[in-house]
This record gives sequence, C-alpha cells and structure tokens, in this order.
Amino acid sequence: MKTIFLDLDQLHTLTGHEALTKPSALTIGNFDGVHLGHQAMLTQLHDTAKAQQLATMVMIFEPQPREYFAQLKADPQSAPARLSSQDEKLALLAELGIDTVVVAKFDDRFRSLSATEFADLLTSKLNVKSLVLGDDFKFGHDRTGDSEFLRRYGLPVTNLQTVTDTDAAAAHANQLDGSDSSDLQILDDRISSTRIRELLEVGDLTTANHLLNRDYSITGSVIGGDKIGRTLDFPTANIELNRVRPALHGVFGVDVVVLDESGAVIADAFEQLAEDNQTGIAGLRPSSLFGTANIGIRPTLDKPQEWRLEVFFPEFSGSLYGKTLNIRFLHHLHAERKYDGLEALKAGIKQDVEDLINWRQQAD
Repeated sequence: MKTIFLDLDQLHTLTGHEALTKPSALTIGNFDGVHLGHQAMLTQLHDTAKAQQLATMVMIFEPQPREYFAQLKADPQSAPARLSSQDEKLALLAELGIDTVVVAKFDDRFRSLSATEFADLLTSKLNVKSLVLGDDFKFGHDRTGDSEFLRRYGLPVTNLQTVTDTDAAAAHANQLDGSDSSDLQILDDRISSTRIRELLEVGDLTTANHLLNRDYSITGSVIGGDKIGRTLDFPTANIELNRVRPALHGVFGVDVVVLDESGAVIADAFEQLAEDNQTGIAGLRPSSLFGTANIGIRPTLDKPQEWRLEVFFPEFSGSLYGKTLNIRFLHHLHAERKYDGLEALKAGIKQDVEDLINWRQQAD
C-alpha cells in the first residue's frame, strides 16, 4: 500500500508522483477505528474499483477535524477520544487491501477549500475517476459540496446507506473466535465511531469488538516512564499512546505481542527477551504474553492530563524498552480507582493482578 501525505502548502510535490498515475476510485472520511461501517464502505469501494478497472484510494485527515478545532480553542482534551492512531489506521487499511491512502493535513488552508477547489484537487492531483461516499457526506468550507455536487461536476458517485447492527449481523453471522455473543447489546442502530467510544468508555468490550469485527487493541512503543511501578513491586511497560487521550480507561486483562518494523508479529519474542527464566504467562494468541493493564489518568497520583497505558507482565522479567507492542484488550475488570496513598494503591494492584490471573486461567 502506498501512503501519500497531502499538504496543500507543498502541493507541487504531488506532480508526477508514481501513485498518482493510476486512475482511482476514492472514499473519504476519518475512518477512526475502521469499524464494520467503514469496512462495508471499503467493500463497496473494492467492488466499484473492480467494475470500473480502477485502483482503490482512501483519504483520511490528520489531525482529525474535531481535533484541529479543539486545538484552535487551546482545549485539545475536548476532542473525541481516538479509537485508532494514524499508524493503526494505515495498518488496518493495508490489511483490507487498499492500494493508496492519502493522509490529508487538515489545517486552515485545507478547510478553506471551496467545493469546486476540492473537486479540482481530486481530479487534477489525485487522478480520481469515481467516488464511494456515505449518504451524509459534505465537504467544502461552505458545506455546499455533496454527492449531487460531485455528479454535476462530472464524477460518478456511489452512495452507501448507513450500516446498522442488523446489517452487520447479517453480513457477519460468525462471532470473533467463536466467542459467546450473549452479552452483545445488539440494536438496529447506526454503527459509528462515536457509539464504539461510548461502549469502550463503559468497558463493554464484547459489543465494541462486534462492531469493530475484531478485538480492540492499541499499538505503541515502550518508552520511559516515572518508574513508580517498580517502587510498588509491579514494574510496568509504559506504552506510547500516540493520541491526546485513549477511548477506554480502567483495568484490563490483555494479550500482548511484539511487532517488527513492518507490523508483523515476531515469533517467540518474549521468550527471547526473557531473563532469569521468567518467561511470563502465555497469552491467547501465538507468541503472545498475558498482561494486566491500567489505562487512564492514574487518579491516585493526581495527574489528570497525563494519560498512560501501563502493562504489567506477571512472572516475566526482561527489558522491553524500544519494542513495539500490540496490546489487545480482552477483559475489563473495573474502572480506575483512587486509592488513599501508595500503600493502598499497591494493595489494589496486587488484588487486580490476582483477579486477572484467575480470569486468564479460566479463559483456556
């Protein structure tokens, strides 16, 4: 998959780009989470491209528009929590067979484009010949751009109707990994990033994962932290979040793998990194390790703007600094708790680890 970073201040660099010589069918959106609704859009994109003998292209925005407007107000925390970072989106889109992703820099110049200027950009610079859009798609600084505008402009447009739970259930009759679906909150409701955020916020991984068509995960590098976990006898790997704030918080049982530079799982990586024969507890995926994770603001430490994802690996010893980990969230234990001091926090962590190990033992 080719990735094009589109900055209108450097538009001349797109001229003659190899990827732009391929006539393409395009879809546009944030694609935050790349959920079942997005996947239906991409399926339609593939069908349209194949019928018209075109390549497939997706345009996403960085930052996402609501993040940009929150930055303008000097209040980045007011933007919706991210389901997926830029790199996570790109990896998911690559898995779904997209030929080219255009990462458009969303700034004042981009949002000031008129509908006509935006359509000109699509045809003259990105070689777009056809579009697949949602039924509510609008664009241009005056919001006058829509599917009918593009048709009048001369571009064929295929519209996809809103995808609901009912559509998803019909298209995906088999649950992930054969898991029990009795806890699913299935409604004849629109599948959206907002709805998935709300589900993750309350720890409903079962329904969120159904709407994502996969287990929710976060990928990031292990970076230095404040080493408080070591003082509590629970050393943790501090995972770079690559977003202002995450979409879920609390204490979880997780399944973790190490990725190489291409995003592939490194076989038996934890065994190779283990020290003193402390190889940890096996996870549920091949080459994975079971962990206990805390994601949030750590209220006991009173740092409300400092979102962290920290993972403790029971019975494992080894250096993970600089490694890229994929953390898959399997079981929500409880929301974050504020403890009365570090000793109470240590006792709380100890109990959480015991409870999550018990859950892991029963998960086989």
